[in-house]
Amino acid sequence: MSAMHLAGLWRYPIKSLAGEPLDTATLTGDGIAGDRIVHVSGAAGPLTGRSRHRLVTLPASTDPSGTPRVAGHRWDTPQAERIVQSHAGDGAHLAAYAGPERFDVLNLLVATDGAVEAFGYDIRRLRPNLLLAGVPADAEATWPGQALAIGDALIGVHSLRQRCVVTTIDPDTGERDPDVFRHIHRAFDGELALNCWVIRPGTLHLGAPVDLVPTRATPARIGGWIVGAPYPSSGVAAQDLKGRQRTAA
Repeated sequence: MSAMHLAGLWRYPIKSLAGEPLDTATLTGDGIAGDRIVHVSGAAGPLTGRSRHRLVTLPASTDPSGTPRVAGHRWDTPQAERIVQSHAGDGAHLAAYAGPERFDVLNLLVATDGAVEAFGYDIRRLRPNLLLAGVPADAEATWPGQALAIGDALIGVHSLRQRCVVTTIDPDTGERDPDVFRHIHRAFDGELALNCWVIRPGTLHLGAPVDLVPTRATPARIGGWIVGAPYPSSGVAAQDLKGRQRTAA
């Protein structure tokens, strides 16, 4: 095994709900299979942890058929809806959508162990898809414009993620701690973890070696941010990348 390897792997079957730890994952051209294919919606559109903090405490999983579940209940059942409403308010409901607009920036978020250690809080606050181990704390800032080779998959590194208030939410209690956000701004200039996308699909396994390699590839699109349920196929009006990143949930 190389010094750098895949040490963590998560899928978020329902946007803004808790992540689902995995040992292996299928990486498609649209990110990890089954990632964020259901979201919470209200009368005015999608609801996320940014404004409904307790959503991040709700457990989500994927059953053997590939169907997302909320606290053990199929996402499309009255039981799941009642649980979501208890965390997001009356009128909240779950909706399915698997278009690219469901990703706030790009279809993968990658964290590194050195930066997470320097962060000093629960990694779940960052909501990454991948955690890479064997990485110095200041290394990830030098990676944009390169790619990560993991098994047969190739992942492009686009930019550092501008963090939002979701990082202040305790993933177990839903309580907010503004000091977390202040720390990210003081120690990391507000940017932590990496916006990434899939260049070449493949299969990911925990423990797999990771190599940093050159690439000339660029993402086909940046940003999506959900604006309705169902999402419009054309996405939303273009905004600068940092503006889009600040909406991440």
